Amino acid sequence: MNATTINPNPANPNPADINANLDRTASPRYLEPGWFTRNVFNRTIRRLTRLGISVRGSRELRVQGRTSGIWRSVPVNPLTIDGERYLVAPRGTTQWVRNLRAAGGGELHVGRRIEAFTMVELEDAAKPTILREYLRRWKAEVGVFFDGLSADATEAELAEIAPGFPVFRVIPA
Repeated sequence: MNATTINPNPANPNPADINANLDRTASPRYLEPGWFTRNVFNRTIRRLTRLGISVRGSRELRVQGRTSGIWRSVPVNPLTIDGERYLVAPRGTTQWVRNLRAAGGGELHVGRRIEAFTMVELEDAAKPTILREYLRRWKAEVGVFFDGLSADATEAELAEIAPGFPVFRVIPA
């Protein structure tokens, strides 16, 4: 992905302009979940989240399908840094990532609480700090997707893998 400019006025972001500048022509990285993850782990986390039980901050992401228009859901691990929230896609360019890009936003659910949001996709240069904190918080769950890197990885190592990990800044609607 090529770098894009983050809106100089974060209080008044224009996600359409920012997200349109990202180059997604490179072959996207995607690690498909296995049977256990799809049929046991994700379903269990999704059910708990729907009941209002958040597992270490997990949320259910709901986003409209880019071709069907049907609302899709998947458990995600939002990350908060300095009051800003982010969604990281540790498996790469997943279906939820593609849908989120097309929709420009979605909803985060826990129990009956629904948070509508828009998003801004971060440029690769801005990702290392987010990836480091994501690994610090969620390595036990998602570390396997980071090719052996940990929160102690160098800035250069994190910058090298950044193009394979979509990262979105969540902007409350």
